[in-house]
Amino acid sequence: MDFELSDEQALLRDTVRDVLARRYTPERRREVVAAEPGWDRALWATFAEIGLLGLTVAEDDGGMGAGPVEAMLVLEELGRSLAPEPLLDCALLPGRLIGAAGTAGQRADLLPRLVAGELLVAFADGEPGARWPATATATTATAESGEWRVTGRKHPVPHGDCADLLIVTAVLPGGGVGLFLVDPADPGVRRRPFTGHDGRRGADVRFDGAAAIPLGEPADASSLIGAAVVHAQAALGAEAIGAMSEALRLTTEYLKTRKQFGVPLRTFQALTQRAADMYVALELARSMSLYASMSLADGVIDPVVASRAGLRIGRSGRLIGQEAIQLHGGIGMTAEYPVGHYTARLAAIEHTLGDSGDHLRYLSGQVADYQIVEI
Repeated sequence: MDFELSDEQALLRDTVRDVLARRYTPERRREVVAAEPGWDRALWATFAEIGLLGLTVAEDDGGMGAGPVEAMLVLEELGRSLAPEPLLDCALLPGRLIGAAGTAGQRADLLPRLVAGELLVAFADGEPGARWPATATATTATAESGEWRVTGRKHPVPHGDCADLLIVTAVLPGGGVGLFLVDPADPGVRRRPFTGHDGRRGADVRFDGAAAIPLGEPADASSLIGAAVVHAQAALGAEAIGAMSEALRLTTEYLKTRKQFGVPLRTFQALTQRAADMYVALELARSMSLYASMSLADGVIDPVVASRAGLRIGRSGRLIGQEAIQLHGGIGMTAEYPVGHYTARLAAIEHTLGDSGDHLRYLSGQVADYQIVEI
C-alpha cells in the first residue's frame, strides 16, 4: 500500500498550513475565540476561495469532489493550529448529507451557497443521553395536511448557535429516521447557545412543531446518516492527530530549552522516556487515523473500523494531553500558554461521537462475530 502523498495532496496540505500559519498565533486565536461568533469569518471566506468548503462536494455540484484522505490532511492542519472555524460541522458534514440525500433542486439551491461560504448549515443529530452508535429516537416528524413538523430536542448541536439552516434527524411516522431541513428562525425553534470547555460554540435546540422540509424523499435515511457520522469520526480523528503532533512538538521544545539545576530538562532520563511514550502514542494514533481514512477511500463504511480508530485516538489524545501539561509544569495550566488549549480540544474530540468507553463497549459487543483462531 502506498502511503506517500501525491503532488496534489501535498500542495493541498501545504496551502492550508500556510494560510493558517499566517492567520493564527496563540494570542490571535484567543482573541477570535473570545469574540462572536467564536471563529474568523474573514478566514471562512478564504476557505471558500481556495475551495475548502466544497472539499467533499461533488464537482457536478460545484465542489472539489475530494476524498477522505484529502479531508484528513486538511483537518489535521486545522488541529495543528487549533483553528476554531467550523469546517467539519458547517461545511464538510452537511455538504456530504445534502449531496447524498438532497433532490436535484435542493442540491442546486443549497450547495453553491454552502461552497461559497454564504450559507452555514449545522447537523442536528445528537440527543441528550445518546451514546455511540446512536440514532434519533426522541425527535419525531409528523405530516399534517401535506406539511411536515418536527418536535423534540437536539443537544449538543455543534455551531448550531450561528447556523442559517439545520439538518435535523427525526423518526418518521412509519418508522425509520429521516432528514429534514429546518429554519432556526422558525417560531417553533428555540436555540440556547453554549460554549464548550475547548472554546467551541454550539446550541441546545428544541423543536415544538417546527416547520420542516424533507431533505430528499421522506424515507429512512439511516444508512446515509451512519455513513456521514463515520466520515465525521475519521475527520475528527485527523484533527486530533494534528493537535497531538503540535502538543508533542511544544513539549519536546520545552524539554530542550527549560533548565533545572543548571541543565536542560532533556538530560533527565525519566522525562525523555515520558516524551518517548508520547511519540509512540502519537504514531499509534496516526496509523489508526490513516486506517480509518483509507478504508473510507476504498468504500468501506464500517462503524467497527470507526470505533477501532476512535478508541486508539482517544486513548492517545488523553495520554499526550496529560503528559504535555505535566512535563510543562505550572506553565502548562495557564491560559496564556497553548498546550492547555490543545489538551482541552483533545478532550472535546474524545467525547464527540462516542468516547473511548463507548467505543470499547461497542467493540466488545462484536467479539462474538469473530472466529476463534487456534495456533
